[in-house]
Amino acid sequence: MKKYFEISVMLLAVVIFAAQSGQPQGHPGGGGQPHGNQGQPHGGAPAPGHPEVGGGHIPAHGPAPATHTAPHVAVEEHPAPNSHQFNDREGHPTAPHVHASNDQWVGHNAGRNDAHYHLDHPWEHGHFPGAFGPHHVWRLSGGGPDRFGFGGFFFSVAPYDIGYVNGWLWDSDDIVIYADPDDVGWYLAYNVRLGTYVHVMYLG
Repeated sequence: MKKYFEISVMLLAVVIFAAQSGQPQGHPGGGGQPHGNQGQPHGGAPAPGHPEVGGGHIPAHGPAPATHTAPHVAVEEHPAPNSHQFNDREGHPTAPHVHASNDQWVGHNAGRNDAHYHLDHPWEHGHFPGAFGPHHVWRLSGGGPDRFGFGGFFFSVAPYDIGYVNGWLWDSDDIVIYADPDDVGWYLAYNVRLGTYVHVMYLG
């Protein structure tokens, strides 16, 4: 009887262990679910084996607002894709990106108050009603830069930023939406896999 009890306890322990190890580890497949930051600790070098940009890192916050303003300048009506390069270190993307070590939004200051992001009718489709910020990851469900979707919501990439979305997987990448503190009418879509971001407009 004692041996039977010991075997039963061991089997119960194995079942509990198997059930716990089979639980999701915080990586949602749909969209908008709360998500723990799987990236590197803030304020230090990336953990061994983790890239300096992207690789699953999710910034704890969006970019800080600009500390000063610059006047808008006239721009052509249909600008060519952006030609700015933001590879501030060897191996970093040429697109605007976020450093995993300290959540620095590289490229955000370069575009603040940029006339390329000026909208005559900001929020013409309304404000994004879904969850945004670092605890809400959305899985892209199709489309392209002109119109892409997730969770029943649709967005478009700013024309000036289209050159920065090469390599995005429109039917499977995870993104996080952040508020843009400077460019009225825009959000920032951060690609968790690549660590890059672009200005996006909510379409409804």
